[in-house]
Amino acid sequence: MIQTETQGRVAVVTLNRPKALNALCSELFHEINDALARFDSDADIGAVVLTGSERAFAAGADIKEMKDAEFISNYKTNFLGHWVEQISRMRKPVIAAVNGFALGGGCELAMMCDIIYAGEKAVFGQPEINLGTIPGAGGTQRLTHAVGKSKAMEMILTGTVHLSAHEALASGLVSAVFPPETLVAEAIKTASKIASKGAVSVQMAKEAVNQAYELSLSSGLHFERRLFQATFATKDQKEGMAAFAEKRKPSFVHE
Repeated sequence: MIQTETQGRVAVVTLNRPKALNALCSELFHEINDALARFDSDADIGAVVLTGSERAFAAGADIKEMKDAEFISNYKTNFLGHWVEQISRMRKPVIAAVNGFALGGGCELAMMCDIIYAGEKAVFGQPEINLGTIPGAGGTQRLTHAVGKSKAMEMILTGTVHLSAHEALASGLVSAVFPPETLVAEAIKTASKIASKGAVSVQMAKEAVNQAYELSLSSGLHFERRLFQATFATKDQKEGMAAFAEKRKPSFVHE
């Protein structure tokens, strides 16, 4: 249900359920999580690009799988929780390259990533209310952080208000918009740039930014300062600053 490849220090994971518009299901997430865990532990990989097809990044969850589910079984098995655990644990940056539909779980999957790039025809939405339920994989939380309470409420409560790629860019949900045919290449270009930096500093920077959502400002500043100080124990800090002083390109060893 997925395809994987590597380009230099970048891994590319492509959702591959074209007939179902990459609808998300347990089997698909099992494959995604296995691939992400493998790349996260691979020292030769510095960043990951997650993408779908030109028609759909992921058009939502597979309703056939969940329509007959019951509360008790969902609660006991932590349904949806096991879908998202690996992405939440990723130490390496993940860039979502979103073409076409990113609806429901597809929008949530994109928001789990660290950076979102959108193709010009991308559409983001949370239509779960139309199915008698609500977002369950972070939609009410991450979308609100990204676009603000009013727009998140409008999207989630109506189930019909979606964001175009350029609206998503204006709202801060995505970082950049590209033509569909160049989207993945642009995501790989950025991932390659990130992967060329010192891996320890990249991991620390990602961790510090993510803590901005969890901590008060004073606690976040303290956390950031401790990580900044810790970078001075790395070989890459010594190399990076020496290279700057010597006016040459650094040669990071990711230690």
